[in-house]
This record gives sequence, C-alpha cells and structure tokens, in this order.
Amino acid sequence: MARTSGRGGRGTAAKDGVVPARRPEVRLPPLVEYDGGGLEPDGDYDGVRFEGTDLADASGQGARFMDCELRGCALDRAELVRARFIDSVLTGVRGVGTDLAGASLRDVEVVDARLGGVQLHGAVLERVVVRGGKIDYLNLRTARLKDVVFEGCVLSEPDFGEAQLVRVEFRDCVLKRADFSSARMDSVDLRTVAELDIARGVERLAGAVISPVQLMELAPAFAAQIGVRVEA
Repeated sequence: MARTSGRGGRGTAAKDGVVPARRPEVRLPPLVEYDGGGLEPDGDYDGVRFEGTDLADASGQGARFMDCELRGCALDRAELVRARFIDSVLTGVRGVGTDLAGASLRDVEVVDARLGGVQLHGAVLERVVVRGGKIDYLNLRTARLKDVVFEGCVLSEPDFGEAQLVRVEFRDCVLKRADFSSARMDSVDLRTVAELDIARGVERLAGAVISPVQLMELAPAFAAQIGVRVEA
C-alpha cells in the first residue's frame, strides 16, 4: 500500500514558486515468497517478494505487480511490455535490454538499479522515485511522467524525445547526453543536477527551472538555437 508524501501536492507550491513532485511512500504488506514458477503473460502478482530471482528472458507481457518487492533480480531481456507495477519497490535490479514499453508504474520506488537499454517508450510513470544506481540508454520516448523524482542516480544518454514531463525533479543526479527533442515540460526542476549535459532539445526547456550557473553553462547552446554568434 502506498502513501503519498506530504511534501508537495496538487496546488501546493514551494516558496520559490516551483511546484514539487508528490513522492510515493510505499508501505509493503507481509509478502509471500515467489515460487519460481516463471512469469506468465497477463499474470497477477499480489504481495509477492522476488528475492535474487533470475528473470532474464522472462515473458510477462501485461503482467500486474501490486504490493510487490523485487530485490537483486536479473532482468536481462525480460519481456514486460504493458506490465503494471503498483505500490511496489524495485531494489538492486540489474539487466540489459529489459522491455517495459507501454508499461505503467504508479507509486513505485526504484533503488540502486543497474540497467542498460531499458525500453520504457510510451510508458506512464506517476509518483515514481528513482534513487541511486545507474541507467544507460533509458528510452522514455513519448512517455508520460508525472510526479517523478530522479535522485542521486546517473542517467547516461537518456531519451525523453516527445515525452511529457509534469512535476519532475532531477536531484543531485548526473544527466549525460540527454535528449529532450520535442519534449513538453511543466514544473521540471533541474537546478540541483550535478552534471547537466543536453545533447538535443535544449530549446524544449520551456517549463523547466534551472540555476544561474546552469544558465551560463547552457548559454552557448541557447545562443545557437536563436542564431546568435558570440565572439570576443
């Protein structure tokens, strides 16, 4: 069962005028250990703990995970298209090529993940925290993110192309070669990003908040977008 944090909410604004994201506070009930029978397409997993489970190449398209914990699981090439994760915690999951296209994550915490090439295009993320860990080549094209926090993590070449970001916070994390092409933003907070490297889509930052230092660092990119030459 998830509880929404009191830090921020609909119609609530911080003193600086930035509307903070609503964070999930997941309270898991007593869990049942996974029986190891293998994931099933459209399977229903309620109150299940997956501890160190090898889910590589698993086929769980359309599966529903509610009040679940996945800890130290391998997700290499797992097929989880249109899967739903609700009131769940994923800790220390790892893998390459996990397919979560069109998936739905609501009231979910992802902690210390080590993932590469994760497909989340067309996914819906609401009240999600991604804390710690490293994710390479995260594909969030055309995804919808609302009340999402990336905190203390490294995102290498994340793709937010054509995504919709509402109340999304990037806190103390690293963004390397990020692609925001055709993205739409509303109350996106980038001010505490440790490293902000935007490969494409700097012109799509309308609706985002950046720090004065970041403004100076991005000034050449902004100038190039409007055709201004800067010469000494």
